Amino acid sequence: GDGGTMSQDGGHSHGGHSHGGHSHGGHSHGGHSHGEAVPWPRRPELAFGAGRGKTLFFDAFSGVAGDMTIAALVDLGVPTAVIEGAVEALGLPGVSLEFRPVLVGALGAIHFDVHVEGPQPQRTYAEIRALIAGAEGLEPAVRDLAQRIFLRLAEAESEVHRMPLEAVAFHEVGAVDAIVDIVGAAAGLVHLGADVVSSPLPLGRGFVECQHGRLPLPAPATALCLRGVPTEDAGIDVELVTPTGAAIVAAVARDFARWPSLVPQAVGWGAGTRRLEDRPNALRLVLGDPRQATDAPPLTHALLEANLDDVTGEVAAQAVVTLLEQGALDAWVVPVTMKKGRPGIVLTALSTTRDAGRLSELILRETPSIGVRQTLVSRQELPRTVVDVLTPWGPVPVKVSGRPPLRAKPEFDVCVRLSRERGVPLRDVLAAAARAAEEWLEGARDSTPGAP
Repeated sequence: GDGGTMSQDGGHSHGGHSHGGHSHGGHSHGGHSHGEAVPWPRRPELAFGAGRGKTLFFDAFSGVAGDMTIAALVDLGVPTAVIEGAVEALGLPGVSLEFRPVLVGALGAIHFDVHVEGPQPQRTYAEIRALIAGAEGLEPAVRDLAQRIFLRLAEAESEVHRMPLEAVAFHEVGAVDAIVDIVGAAAGLVHLGADVVSSPLPLGRGFVECQHGRLPLPAPATALCLRGVPTEDAGIDVELVTPTGAAIVAAVARDFARWPSLVPQAVGWGAGTRRLEDRPNALRLVLGDPRQATDAPPLTHALLEANLDDVTGEVAAQAVVTLLEQGALDAWVVPVTMKKGRPGIVLTALSTTRDAGRLSELILRETPSIGVRQTLVSRQELPRTVVDVLTPWGPVPVKVSGRPPLRAKPEFDVCVRLSRERGVPLRDVLAAAARAAEEWLEGARDSTPGAP
């Protein structure tokens, strides 16, 4: 369950060396030996959506890897069945998972291992993307998050090796590790539904041996995955952040802080594999209610605006499309009257504060504007998730939002596709999806005590 496992045509593999690991064999700390039996933590399992409206803090003082993330999620209270069910949906042959309570020094933690029996094929990014897309047992939100994480990882390796994205290959057993780590982590994070905040990631220096020879630390793919993520010098010569761990944090963290303002409710520890001399090798996850120093809501988002009076409708429309493709949460155009009575437009995008600078540069590149206004704003959101419901013509994703009573809305584009593919009126598909969504809501109400 180490992190990056990328290879180019069977070459570069991160699976052959240890990723910030921590060996639990032999040494003792504070009277505890890693060889003795450690009981499972006595804490309640966290139900689906237990993190909605809460903050999940990645306290990555010893770095982060995919296996450490899954282990910490399970120690936090995410049921192992959530991880196992997501991995089972992939249909990977000869793969089994092991969750084991261990001690990291004097700290109780969970260690996660992926066991692989028999030979495994080398898989290209295109093949892995198709594997995840075709896993019908995966929740749509899990599938989408896993694809986002894998894309970031594959784009980094593509740039490192100067090769086409689709041809980037994951190497044999290492490919299985990366697939399991990313899909398992995505399943655990979607199960919680919390807003993720991460500490700055500590990076070790030195070198690591791999199939391409000696590479500097942080690994080249790790450094590229961390674009936009705060990092700091760990002061030791060892790999602490793996490519997979970097891709996970970069894809899910909405903000970064040494410690956010929150009221802790649950804590989980995920053990690494190698022993570190100067710190316990573990990832700590803290789930809690966000708290601010004042009554004012946090300024978590930015409005990016540019006044334009010299662009065509086609250019403005393409700018909106490009902004949405590149990560804007929303984008729109409003007609206005500008100086000297000239008609014009205001191009506006909503983004996280983290993406504000990058998307402002995109506006300056895609339009004639010579400036972009940035206004920090807060945003209040209702909890939401996506579930699949069955219709006579196939499954339809349904967006479920709000607090009880919940609201459900079938995905319109999927209904249109099914209407075209099956040759049935769109209104019939929409009606069937709406009925199935209402049945799902009735079941959710029945399983939620006190729900109206």
